[in-house]
Amino acid sequence: MALTVTNVNALNLLNILNRNTQAQSNTLRQLSTGFRINSGADDPAGLIGSTLLSAEITAVDAAIENNQRTDSILSVADGAMGEIAGLLTEIETLVAKSTNQSGISESERAANQAQIDDALTAIDRIVSTTSFNGMKLLDGSQAIATTGVSGNTNISNVRVYSRSQSTSDTTITVTRVTSAQTASAVFAGASGSSARSHGATEVAIGGTLGTATISIASGLTKASIVSQINQSKAQTGVSAIVDSTGSIELHSTTYGSDAFVSVTVLSGGTINNSYGTATGDSDTSNDIASTSKTAGRDAVVQINGQSAGVDGLDVSYNSNGLSLSLSLSETFGSGGTASTTTSFTVRATGGATFQLGSSADTRSTIGIDAQASYNLGGGDSGARLSELKSGGAADLRSDVATALTVVKKAAQQVAEARGRIGGFQKFQVQTALSNMQTTKSGLEAARSLIRDTDYATATSRLNKESVLVQSSIQLLGIASQQSAQILALLG
Repeated sequence: MALTVTNVNALNLLNILNRNTQAQSNTLRQLSTGFRINSGADDPAGLIGSTLLSAEITAVDAAIENNQRTDSILSVADGAMGEIAGLLTEIETLVAKSTNQSGISESERAANQAQIDDALTAIDRIVSTTSFNGMKLLDGSQAIATTGVSGNTNISNVRVYSRSQSTSDTTITVTRVTSAQTASAVFAGASGSSARSHGATEVAIGGTLGTATISIASGLTKASIVSQINQSKAQTGVSAIVDSTGSIELHSTTYGSDAFVSVTVLSGGTINNSYGTATGDSDTSNDIASTSKTAGRDAVVQINGQSAGVDGLDVSYNSNGLSLSLSLSETFGSGGTASTTTSFTVRATGGATFQLGSSADTRSTIGIDAQASYNLGGGDSGARLSELKSGGAADLRSDVATALTVVKKAAQQVAEARGRIGGFQKFQVQTALSNMQTTKSGLEAARSLIRDTDYATATSRLNKESVLVQSSIQLLGIASQQSAQILALLG
């Protein structure tokens, strides 16, 4: 190679040194930041992919936080409703004790009533104070709005548990296909206007609430026998009437296939049908007869043309994201109205709406109706829970039988609402939370594979680049000596 002023070797080595130095700088930056991609030039396609994954991870993080908060909100509501359920159990115990009218004194009954008053006050206090971050949970402010329910004499206790995310209201048409019936049985076919019992009689009358043994003295009129049976209505759930033919009939106090009436004659049972005295007669068709268990009948109901679940007069319906329950009035449900349809509207407003996922179509709305005493009970129970307070229509002095039915109904309503919230919490919120956490792990792994530095590879590469930089510097020094050789020729 000729000796010239232009030191080509030095220039080539300088370029190589610059490339090695740049590569070493890039590797050092990757090792110091922990990222393989620190600019678009590092990996244009990889930068796009990692940026999109980062945006998705941000959305998933927000969804996880939303679900964690939702889970906390529902846990607060569930805990408060658990306390209400416990108080209702205490009230039911006190009412049940008071049904034994001859077995407790008036002072004991007054003490029981005072405890019931305190428990009802506690329920209403829990309802008014249960909140999360300033949002009331159980006072009805989280209920899904409806119209056409107030003033509708055909239905009551409408509770909407969830609705779709449609922006349009939904009209609900309730159609009675078959009416509900109470359980019934003829107690005695004593059609005579002056019929009386003959001889001492003992019968066991059973119903939904339990069984009571009733002693009927000789010589009692039909009205007296009916009155004696009705005194045990709170224990049995069975009432008696004199029907249009003059026979004594028994009816369950509630409707549906779960309601039943049974009669077992333990002794006696003779009815004198004609003479207005306790003297026996030969007509046994008028006597009290044992009756095996006879059941009532659930109503058959369609909602918007679809079959609904019915228990007596209580109706439940689930379709297309809408879930609700309601109670038919006794008149409408038992076929006492000419019209077989009634309707109301579920509004596309109200309720508690939660974001379960990272996209806009993962929103879900549930309704939490007021759990206060004024909103529990009702329907075929005959009264609201608030009417169990002193002076109310169903306090222990006024109607203990109704009081027991009401508190059982209220306990059922709270349990159902609590179960609905628990089901939403377990199968939607917690499932969504678990899914989001799994999704985040997968997205993090994918982003790491694209973006993050592989330290084993990078440190190995750094060692190689360090050797190349050092060798380039040393060789550049050797190449620079060529210029000195030119000067030696001139000397």
